[in-house]
Amino acid sequence: QLQLVESGGGLVQPGGSLRLSCAAAGFTLDYYVIGWFRQAPGKEREGVSCISSSGGNTKYADSVKGRFTISRDNAKNTVYLQLNNVRPEDAAEYYCAIGRPPYYDCSAVYVPAGALDAWGQGTLVTVSS
Repeated sequence: QLQLVESGGGLVQPGGSLRLSCAAAGFTLDYYVIGWFRQAPGKEREGVSCISSSGGNTKYADSVKGRFTISRDNAKNTVYLQLNNVRPEDAAEYYCAIGRPPYYDCSAVYVPAGALDAWGQGTLVTVSS
């Protein structure tokens, strides 16, 4: 069973920073493309960022470009999403998910759910002053 565990969510002030983590349990992330997605109440899920298995390719949604950074540490079997200059519209439940080419190759941040192999349980980011 592919298990992903997100952490790092919480309350952050506008303009603040937060780092989300996504750790794999019981398997290696080395060969997977990993994405971060988010869903705010009443809104559809949206792709935020993705990173290729090598880490050499990353993509970002226009809304977070220049503020969020995705990275991976295969030695720690963990992927991170650094959130900087957080805005109120960034408030959402954040999920990590994994997949493999050709179904998920990080050519775009959006991908149908059926292309993904596993999702984490989510971590909530709340933005408030």
